[in-house]
Amino acid sequence: MPPSVLPPVKKSPPWWRSLPEDFYCQSDGTELDSEYPIQVYGTAIMDRMMRTGLGLMISSTLVPQLFKGDGMARERSQMDFYAGLAASQDVDTVFIPPPKVEVETHKIGRFNYKPKGIPAVELRFTSPFTPLNPELTDSYLSYERNRTANAQYWTHPDGPRPTLIFVHGVVESWYGFNSLFFSLRWFYDNGYDILLMTQPFHGARAEPCHPFSGYGLFAGGFSQLNEGMLQAVCDTRVIIDYLFERGAPHVGISGLSLGGYLSSIMAVVEPRLAFCIPNSPLVAPVDTLRSWQPTGRLMDLIGQRTGLTPMDLRRGLAIHSPLSYQPKLDPERVMIIGGAGDRFTPPRFVRLLHAHWPESHLHWFPGNHVVHLGQREYLKLMRRFMDRHCQGVPSEV
Repeated sequence: MPPSVLPPVKKSPPWWRSLPEDFYCQSDGTELDSEYPIQVYGTAIMDRMMRTGLGLMISSTLVPQLFKGDGMARERSQMDFYAGLAASQDVDTVFIPPPKVEVETHKIGRFNYKPKGIPAVELRFTSPFTPLNPELTDSYLSYERNRTANAQYWTHPDGPRPTLIFVHGVVESWYGFNSLFFSLRWFYDNGYDILLMTQPFHGARAEPCHPFSGYGLFAGGFSQLNEGMLQAVCDTRVIIDYLFERGAPHVGISGLSLGGYLSSIMAVVEPRLAFCIPNSPLVAPVDTLRSWQPTGRLMDLIGQRTGLTPMDLRRGLAIHSPLSYQPKLDPERVMIIGGAGDRFTPPRFVRLLHAHWPESHLHWFPGNHVVHLGQREYLKLMRRFMDRHCQGVPSEV
């Protein structure tokens, strides 16, 4: 062989094939378990009880769609469609860059949350997203309220600053909760503009008849969940375009749970980000749901009724998993945060993302999904990480 001709690079098998089938029930463990045993194991017990409630909500939403009429056969066909695209590992085909969109600013409504003493507006725009699967176009776009994307934007009077985009988790989309829980005012006071996004089918994007925020994400089966995540990426990219056009010198993103999942997906599509800080991110949705109840049992029933196994669903939902792609963002700009007692997104899934991007940073706290013991430490760590990658920001305190 001539020296200028290199042998073909052998690709490793995709993660959904190489990940053990029983990964969902393997044990968890972190270096904090022995140091903070009461905090870690105590909060883990709390998580197991709370996730059952969320599992019931998700299962009761999925079951009617999957078990009526030809729902199962339709899901099988659509999972094959998405699996083929995921196998291509072509980021730009899956996550199609959005066109230029007009983003409008509106005064925050009287009964909506507004941070006291901070200039803030509501951003709205018509989502340019069209389902990747043409068979779902009519049904997906029939959710009229979901077609209007919205966010709350906190600004400084002296012009655009480095901006933190924060993305909420599943169900809990209220700006007030997320602002308080993650001390977003503290980040604002330390020089950052803040933008709180609303994910598809949540908050004002939910239909009036939906029983809870986020219901529509699961109401059309797994295929609608796929399109919902693709739309979330599309809308986030519209927001990023808007911020840079407005003059923001740096833009980064963080979020919890489903918001952490979206944050980590952004690392595979957006090299313009200054930083990405996924907190307790979902990375393998099917395996995560298998570890819950009654969703785990639902997965088994689907397999028994149709032959659509959890492994088939794993590869069908891999289209939006960050594990399916290499990041466009330098992994050095990614800091992953996880709770040692988290049983909504257990530590093994957080480790999975870190192992996929070994140059990324990893930090554990001794709490669960909703009780973040040691949060002050990781918030300070976040700020230092953000400052470093934004090349310093002016402090006001």
